[in-house]
Amino acid sequence: MSVMEKDTRSVILATGQAIMGRKGFSGVGLMEILAEAGVPKGSFYHYFKSKDAFGEALLDAYFADYLAAIDAILAKPGLTGAERLMLYFANWRENQSTSDCQGRCLAVKLGAEVADLSEPMRLALKAGTNGIIGRMQIMIEAGAADGSLRVPGQAADLAATLYYQWLGASVMVKILRTHDPFEKALEATRMALGMHAR
Repeated sequence: MSVMEKDTRSVILATGQAIMGRKGFSGVGLMEILAEAGVPKGSFYHYFKSKDAFGEALLDAYFADYLAAIDAILAKPGLTGAERLMLYFANWRENQSTSDCQGRCLAVKLGAEVADLSEPMRLALKAGTNGIIGRMQIMIEAGAADGSLRVPGQAADLAATLYYQWLGASVMVKILRTHDPFEKALEATRMALGMHAR
């Protein structure tokens, strides 16, 4: 694929991510994406076989960027495991705001919707969320090793539980139009990790 082709494909994906982040997967037609991207309709099928294939590529690109952002937190020097985890959740709260998140919260926006529509998109969501949980596990294990966190049980189970909790809080933020669910999730996270005495 040439540089120009990669650029066109990236523009279509970025435009789709922004629009679907606002409207969902089913609420957006290909023509709307292509018109906003400034790409002719025929070009779409050069890059994607179908809307479902586009959705799968969209989720793959979204999670690649998301996981790279977590990897940047993991690579920051001089932080404890607890500090890395709290930085991750601070970024989560910022990106999952009650205002228009412009595609930054695609897993929250599309998760329940597309999991029942397309098996490839469900698998892309599963792979992406497993990648997030795995990185959270690394931060939790690092915190247990450096003494900044008290971890009861298995770090993998705790990472999954915290992710599910924050995912639910993100949905409730959208419903309630307040950040209170994030505050409750943060408090529960601190309790689960033994951070209250600090």
